[in-house]
Amino acid sequence: MPAETKLFRCLKDNYGVLIHDSTSGATAAIDAPEAAPVEAALKAAGWTLTDILVTHHHADHTDGIAELKKKYNCRVVAPKAEAGKIPMVDRTVSEGDKVSVGALTANVIETPGHTAGHITYWFHGDKLAFAGDTLFSIGCGRVIEGTPEMMWASLKKLRDLPGDTQVYCGHEYTLANIKFALTIEPDNAALKARAAEAAKQIADGIWTVPTTIDEEKAANPFLRADVPSVAAAVGLAGKPAAEVFAEVRARKNKF
Repeated sequence: MPAETKLFRCLKDNYGVLIHDSTSGATAAIDAPEAAPVEAALKAAGWTLTDILVTHHHADHTDGIAELKKKYNCRVVAPKAEAGKIPMVDRTVSEGDKVSVGALTANVIETPGHTAGHITYWFHGDKLAFAGDTLFSIGCGRVIEGTPEMMWASLKKLRDLPGDTQVYCGHEYTLANIKFALTIEPDNAALKARAAEAAKQIADGIWTVPTTIDEEKAANPFLRADVPSVAAAVGLAGKPAAEVFAEVRARKNKF
């Protein structure tokens, strides 16, 4: 049976998401921004929480762990490099490790840059990637603890996933990201189509997440730093892609 997912909002602009294995009944929350919306989503679906899969240590992804752990005695899986900053961790994981949620299996991909130990959970059999704050819809996370080179390498790992992989990210930033992206690639047809689609989704009260790897490759400037036209657009024609990425990210920080 394929994985089931349930997406919901937390805090101001965070996304929460559950992944459920209907065969075993196992259910994992990807991060836990706050407990109440996670519990509401579980109740609505009729599921019981068995796991929390943590992408990184920031409080807006971990503040709900303690309350949920106390209520459900669920397993908390976290990046090995950040486990000391995350409460109640039962298992630590790093690049190449596998995590099972019932019969569902995720590969752990290290995607540092936003934080030094950030990870992504890729459920390859179900074509789902939970990228936390590394890759957003038409954006990427701020480079806080890592370097631009580190973040660019992480984004390339995600870009190399199968194109039909659905990507779940940690925040609803799509419209703001599109507004910025159009300053870099105003003539990108895929980006302009995405802008129209996202505006309609928001107007209709529909989430803009998940997106897909193929959609991001076509329209997300942060995944396109090695495209010559993007380099030229920021005055860095012929320069290394990591340098182009750093300039695009710096511009977004000021946007």
